[in-house]
Amino acid sequence: MSKPFALEPIEKASADELRALQLTRMRRSLSHAYTNVPRYRAKFDAAGVHPEDLNNLSDLARFPFTTKADLRETYPFGMFAVPMDRIARIHASSGTTGKPTVVGYTKADIDMWADVMARSIRAAGARPGDKLHVSYGYGLFTGGLGAHYGGERLGLAVIPFGGGQTERQVQLMQDFRPEIIMVTPSYMLAIADEMEKQGIDPHACSLRIGIFGAEPWTHQMRDAIESRTSMEAIDIYGLSEVIGPGVAQECIETKDGLTVWEDHFYPEIINPDTGQVLPDGEFGELVFTSLTKEALPIVRYRTRDLTRLLPGTARTMRRIEKITGRSDDMLIIRGVNVFPSQVEELILRQPRLAPHYVLEVTRPDKLDEIAVLVEPRPELAAMNAQDRREVAATLHHAIKSYVGISAEVRLTAVGSIERSIGKARRVLDKRPR
Repeated sequence: MSKPFALEPIEKASADELRALQLTRMRRSLSHAYTNVPRYRAKFDAAGVHPEDLNNLSDLARFPFTTKADLRETYPFGMFAVPMDRIARIHASSGTTGKPTVVGYTKADIDMWADVMARSIRAAGARPGDKLHVSYGYGLFTGGLGAHYGGERLGLAVIPFGGGQTERQVQLMQDFRPEIIMVTPSYMLAIADEMEKQGIDPHACSLRIGIFGAEPWTHQMRDAIESRTSMEAIDIYGLSEVIGPGVAQECIETKDGLTVWEDHFYPEIINPDTGQVLPDGEFGELVFTSLTKEALPIVRYRTRDLTRLLPGTARTMRRIEKITGRSDDMLIIRGVNVFPSQVEELILRQPRLAPHYVLEVTRPDKLDEIAVLVEPRPELAAMNAQDRREVAATLHHAIKSYVGISAEVRLTAVGSIERSIGKARRVLDKRPR
């Protein structure tokens, strides 16, 4: 059992104290962006707003949104608000859907990032003296170094493995016996598969806490991980444009959504179609404004993640509900909105199916078709043809009933679906462009 610990004063500050701090920091951040980033100056001027127009937090709704297009159209460094001699670190997205989004950090930004990551890892239940196995990718991706610096700041012994070499990862976990792992949830299941392949019971592994992020995952995925291991599966949230991982963190005491570190990141929920700000409790698209960033201040960044804001529980800061879908990974199949996470939830309810799947979208004629490629559990690899048809029919029926589409279900060979070492690739879109 983790030892009790004292919260930082800001984690238990009153709502009035927090809002006053946010207003002061927001005014400073908006002014910094307007003064030092030509793109922001042009956007603010076009919208007819100025940083001095922010008299209360609700006035933020008058300011324009920032999107990935802003970062891509100013590639590589056009959104930086400080000269290059103050830039201490540069990260970037993979750029798989266009030019990568490039983010910069000053020394103060990296210190703040390490602080919020240490706060996040501590909220997940880690304590100084624990060993942290980092399986997030290092390099331009923010996950590995974000976890690494946060673990060191908290006083953990960090094992900087990175992604891949699953067999070797399992061997080192047996030798080093880490208590904490930070990794994508889909890759954790691949690690569990490798443990079983090596004759290791995942329940007997030393890991007691898994901090999972970088891709949407469902409560059913949490249940699958916790049932196969002896870990508490804890959610972390972040994105490189805002800072990286550590924007929000689920607390181990409650496991009821992610506490937003509101002293550094101000959240809003908007209607994704109209841009209208929605009240707390309503479901919509998550938007963030940075309050303390120097190199890349971000104003009303549209994350495309769908969730809602909820009152604080383990901390006084507000929570976001677990994110299981995005407005831009939504598929529209014959007029029906489909999120991969919806299908994942149904797969994980089937005891004979493994959590490895891909949605294949095609357009053989005029209409879109979708197929679900999914594996049986390894111990059922020799399932006979009749049983395979029965399992496929059960999933087909569930998708038809709960999602509202007719999907072909194909049971593939065990191990045939790619095991991602980063974000799992859930959609294979074969439609003609």
